[in-house]
Amino acid sequence: MIFVFEVHIHPGHSAEAYADAWVRASEIIQRAPGARGTRLHRKIGDANVLLAIASWESKTARDAMEASPSETVQKILQGQAPFVDIRVIGEFDDPDWVVEA
Repeated sequence: MIFVFEVHIHPGHSAEAYADAWVRASEIIQRAPGARGTRLHRKIGDANVLLAIASWESKTARDAMEASPSETVQKILQGQAPFVDIRVIGEFDDPDWVVEA
């Protein structure tokens, strides 16, 4: 499954600073059972809007990580909270099949 959210960087702050925090937190989160990687994308035409995608083996695995969050990850995220607005887009199942052209 994937967990998707949008990050809006406040004026006067940078996407690069958020990306640095993202990498530090992701390195820890990816040690959790069922973690399959993360991606952070910058919106074309608006460098202060990012799309975050975290891939998990299952919703159960992600929920387990959320139920026992790392103190270090919490500190990293709290450090960025004043500078960003987060909008959760949702949780999505892996497709049963993929069509590529």
